[in-house]
Amino acid sequence: MSGTEQQTSGPQRPASGADVPFVPAVRGIRPAGDRALLVELRDVSAVLNLHALLTKTPLPRQLDVIAAAETVLVSFSAGGNVAAAAAHIRTLPLDTVATHHGTHVEIDVVYDGADLPEVARLTGMSVEAVVAAHTSQVWTAAFIGFAPGFAYLSGETDALSVPRRSSPRTAVPAGSVALGGSYSAVYPQDSPGGWQLIGSTEARMWDLGRDQPPLARAGDTVQFRAVRAHTVARPPEPQEPAQYIHQPGLTVLNPGLHTTIQDAGRPGYAEWGVGAAGALDAAALRRANRVCGNASGQAGLEVLFGGLELCAQGDQILAVTGAAVELELELDEDVRLVEMDAAFMLRDGETLRLGRPSTGLRSYVAVRGGLAVTAVLGSRSMDTMSGIGPAPLAAGSQLPVGHCGSTSVVGSPEPSPPIQPECTELRVQVGPRDDWFSAATVAEFFAQDWTVTAQSNRIGLRLEGQPLERKRLGELVSEGTPYGAIQIPPQGQPVLFLADHPVTGGYPVIAVVLAQDLDKAAQLPPGHRVRFVRAEPSDGPSAQNAPAADTLN
Repeated sequence: MSGTEQQTSGPQRPASGADVPFVPAVRGIRPAGDRALLVELRDVSAVLNLHALLTKTPLPRQLDVIAAAETVLVSFSAGGNVAAAAAHIRTLPLDTVATHHGTHVEIDVVYDGADLPEVARLTGMSVEAVVAAHTSQVWTAAFIGFAPGFAYLSGETDALSVPRRSSPRTAVPAGSVALGGSYSAVYPQDSPGGWQLIGSTEARMWDLGRDQPPLARAGDTVQFRAVRAHTVARPPEPQEPAQYIHQPGLTVLNPGLHTTIQDAGRPGYAEWGVGAAGALDAAALRRANRVCGNASGQAGLEVLFGGLELCAQGDQILAVTGAAVELELELDEDVRLVEMDAAFMLRDGETLRLGRPSTGLRSYVAVRGGLAVTAVLGSRSMDTMSGIGPAPLAAGSQLPVGHCGSTSVVGSPEPSPPIQPECTELRVQVGPRDDWFSAATVAEFFAQDWTVTAQSNRIGLRLEGQPLERKRLGELVSEGTPYGAIQIPPQGQPVLFLADHPVTGGYPVIAVVLAQDLDKAAQLPPGHRVRFVRAEPSDGPSAQNAPAADTLN
């Protein structure tokens, strides 16, 4: 069988003799922006214990808990008191036996991977010995990252620790069993990848048709079993759920450059490798919904650089906010213009056209009743990183509109935010990994203007300027990354993570943008200049309550 499960107890704390110095479970706590904490822990056992405790008994306004190799990232919604959370975490009994009870998963593997001979060479073993080493030990799912269901499995020994490929593959098939560093994993979907491939399996590591989509979760154990061939056909890909649950209310004539359905997002699933997604300029979508008479979290359209054309099927009430565009309505050669940030009627058969933005980058279209496409994990948002949610719009797409409540009323027009200056300032909190850079390099990060590049997207803003040099060599062990994190890859050019960013990353985060400023980041077009400024204590209660980094060496 592949993917069988049974109950097993969680990790035990290793016995310590009198001659072994005691190391506290919590090595340090670092702020990761104004709404998250990065807790550094002694070992995987402490990581899984903290993850289990916070999952069972969440802190006030806790959103996500992301376990990683040596850390746990805890994020909060608005109003969360991160200083109080840090103090509470230090009181938790992380040195006791874990209270988490995970599942034991058995996975059948055909050891036919293209890199199996290379792994044998790197480890000094025979191919048969590599297979024996992989199947004879129990692996523990330390965390999920990179993609939904991609579990980083920690082994009982380092015998199979091998470097990643020097040249990553552009396509790795789903079900590939691989080794990377000290971890093993199964690729849950077709994707690029740089791990060493040693086999293949029919086990589905990620399946939205299950109550718990990931086959292996943090704290679960995995045993691989060698088989000569896959004895059962791989289950068919699950059919997409019915896309529309009401009669269509809008038809897409032209999707423009890139238009997706977005709502308030799906926070709370980061431990499964699923990001929050949602509207990048959340305030603009909320404003459009209010004007239409919708609840603020209803699904609408996020339109990149205009060009969208919609035709109404039945009379519809719409509003457009965000990037400033001309709104043209046409019916039987009768053309009229309407204002942004105000409700208007799109009559049956009438066409709405969005022009190119004069300022900003992303516009938001809300329709009274909201877009009623099928929700996935509680949200109708498209996540471009994982592919979860409705596909980007195409010509001919039919968009269903939900029903309005009897108390729903159309709102008054609301003013747009001020036009951003030629160089936009974004407030940041330094850390959690600013100690990977010298004080002079951190000062250089703040002193210069950065330019938004054309390679930017919903995953992140890629910036260009004078490269930043690290003072530390080597690689950072993968850890959770919050929305707004500014990573510095080896080439020294920052990447500002947006809503579709991967939930874990392996590059040091020099600073994190305050949550209040992320809507501004969403509207920065290529060529726009950005300057980062240090957040002041008065910039918000969350920033004010964030503790200073207190890593213990």
